Amino acid sequence: MKFPKIKMTVIRKEGDCYHGYKVGDELILDDFTHPPKHFCTGLYQSAFPCAYALTFGAEFPFMDNTHSINVTCPDGGKLEFKIEILDDSGKVVTTPKSPDFKGPNPKKFLVEVYKRKGKCFYGYKEGDKFEFHGLKTPEGFCGAAYHMMFAALFALNFGAEFPFMDNPNSLNTATCPDGGNVVFKITRLEQEKK
Repeated sequence: MKFPKIKMTVIRKEGDCYHGYKVGDELILDDFTHPPKHFCTGLYQSAFPCAYALTFGAEFPFMDNTHSINVTCPDGGKLEFKIEILDDSGKVVTTPKSPDFKGPNPKKFLVEVYKRKGKCFYGYKEGDKFEFHGLKTPEGFCGAAYHMMFAALFALNFGAEFPFMDNPNSLNTATCPDGGNVVFKITRLEQEKK
């Protein structure tokens, strides 16, 4: 599967940036998994869920171009970047905001323990199921597991699909960062209204 290139443009700067980024700087990523050399990994902590979501077709209906999103540097919000995807010719993919946009439309998800090996400090076992609504963390859910699956939840919440899955509204590879002992399957239960 070929992934699109990602363009990140600095659109606001307040204060010093360790990497020296300034307004107007453009960073081109070969795809969401290949940032440029010496790229700020702190920034990518914030940008990754957005780049991942755009890669798999998410749209952000609150943006003037729904195939873009703005993200802020995690270091005190010193920088703001616009993230866009590029087509095969290198042009920004553009879809205008719908005049009918009324506000958030959080999706419902079923998160299931798909596989389990070894120890899980939260005691999760194969077949355990959790309901999520939008991007709210269920009370008592493992923070490390939620952090690890956030990019997939974010993508699915904004309409992304995973064409390599039997059900493109799900992903069954969200793996616990603690030794990979738990693998979660995330399924969007509501289809986006088109």
